[in-house]
Amino acid sequence: MTVSFGSVNDQVVLVTGGAQGIGRGIATLLLEQGMKVVICDRDRDAGNTCVAQLGQNGRLHFVHADVAVEHDVKKVVSAAAEWGGRLDALVNNAGLSDPETGPVENLELVDWQRRLDVNLTGPFLMAKYAVPHLRKSNGSIVNIASTRAVQSEPHTEAYAATKGGLVALTHALAISLGPKVRVNCVSPGWIDVRAWKANTPEVVPPLSQSDHEQHPAGRVGQPEDVAATVAFLISGQARFITGQNIIVDGGMCRKMIYEE
Repeated sequence: MTVSFGSVNDQVVLVTGGAQGIGRGIATLLLEQGMKVVICDRDRDAGNTCVAQLGQNGRLHFVHADVAVEHDVKKVVSAAAEWGGRLDALVNNAGLSDPETGPVENLELVDWQRRLDVNLTGPFLMAKYAVPHLRKSNGSIVNIASTRAVQSEPHTEAYAATKGGLVALTHALAISLGPKVRVNCVSPGWIDVRAWKANTPEVVPPLSQSDHEQHPAGRVGQPEDVAATVAFLISGQARFITGQNIIVDGGMCRKMIYEE
């Protein structure tokens, strides 16, 4: 059965960090749904490869940009709107994904600041420049945070702070921009992106049974799981949903774990 998320023909969606990982999974599904997709990424080679592999029909466009640099953000939003003729949705997916930075007493300010710049300031800047276009189209924004906004492992203060801030930024924007623009957040848990990386090995070793059994849903997540949630949130079927944080983690953060 084909899942339909409403009328999507000619919708133009900008996905940051869209050349690999979860971002590429999102871009892939949106293209399959009939949308036009603009991806931006710091990795020029990965972006060009993504277009070569997925963009033969001319509905995928790549812009090289760093979301932490305001000049780049202005450039990519302008390029997306010009290429697509409009902008219907922004997916703020780009982020530094390595959560561990060592003991907080050893955390350098430059490392803390870089994570804030990419993971939190980047989505703010993208929203700032995309909003005028999204108001015209009654569009939407989806921010990609993390379950680490609500739970933590040791030595992940910078990453957790950025993802918690992104959840808060989501509901603040939803109140400020409604009713013209809806803003929601998706917080993925353990998503296996190894096969979606630019440097993917020819053979990806299978995950263990215990890896899957940690999830009440019975398996580790895939980029498609996040992509399907994003596709729904930017569709007309989600027009009564805004300011929400949707956790996509197979139930893992609801599972109580005791050491025996």
